[in-house]
Amino acid sequence: MSPQPIPALQFSSGDVAAASRVLAASALDRAARGEELWSPASLSPERLGRHYPPQGWTVAWRGDQAVGCFVLLGEDPLFWPHATPGEATYLHKLAVHPTAQGQGLSEVLLREAARQTLQGGRQLLRLDTATARPRLRAIYERFGFRHVDDLLVKTWAVSRYELRLHGSPAEAG
Repeated sequence: MSPQPIPALQFSSGDVAAASRVLAASALDRAARGEELWSPASLSPERLGRHYPPQGWTVAWRGDQAVGCFVLLGEDPLFWPHATPGEATYLHKLAVHPTAQGQGLSEVLLREAARQTLQGGRQLLRLDTATARPRLRAIYERFGFRHVDDLLVKTWAVSRYELRLHGSPAEAG
């Protein structure tokens, strides 16, 4: 059986409420599987708005349903405190809605994040993820992210990754 093609997605920016819905649904789904990722209370639009700039959010839509999201930051002093300013874009809160999981949308979202990184004039995309999440880490590694290191940030054991980008924004998308 050949894989089903991924239906075309549309992307919007700045929709914190839609991103919050995707993140909350994903968090609740993971918690039901015993894989808590984020506290649902930390994913309200108000809380997300305090910690991430609204213009950094990207939401993927299939028709009128928000099916994925992520946020890009120009700096990340908590997880990358020794980074040279302006050298990278930082990816956080990548999520796929439970009703759209298993369709390759993580890769589509990562391609869009890479495209936006190049469009912003940077050629390095970085992220951190929980060290104890081998399946999530495998998604990033299959996409081409290179494991940089593991470290403890406050009480979180994280693995840091980076992806060197080449080409134009059109080639990344």
